Amino acid sequence: MSTKTWAFEDLGEGLVIDLGTKTVLAREIIEFASEFDAQPFHLDEEAGKASILDGLSASGWHTCSMFMRMLCDALLLDSTSQGAPGIDYAKWKKPVLAGDVLGGKLTILSSRPSRSKPGLGFVSWRAELANQKGEPVFELVNTCMFLTREAAL
Repeated sequence: MSTKTWAFEDLGEGLVIDLGTKTVLAREIIEFASEFDAQPFHLDEEAGKASILDGLSASGWHTCSMFMRMLCDALLLDSTSQGAPGIDYAKWKKPVLAGDVLGGKLTILSSRPSRSKPGLGFVSWRAELANQKGEPVFELVNTCMFLTREAAL
């Protein structure tokens, strides 16, 4: 892990990390929903338009999955990440529709070294995704664990 860019000490309070963008494709919405959340408004454009969602809409769980991919690409795959003990909350703030372009950012809220495991630290953050209109669609707060650079050697 010594070649990873991000370690615990790099993730200080106030740091903002750009998560990049993700275009939401209709076929991905339908594919995800077919396997995991087969409600009609996630499977069919007309059913989506007839619902309060106003179109073919990604499942909230699909939105979480897209966020996770963005997080992996922007940070986790090039870090000393050791996983997470859970999440504090996730909010689906607005429907994510086919054709939306999601952009996101991660803001570090706090970080602290582990009291019981030397070389490990806890980093808490707020993640936010918005659509191409700048409308917030998703928010998540959780804590992840990272090795220090020295412990990763």
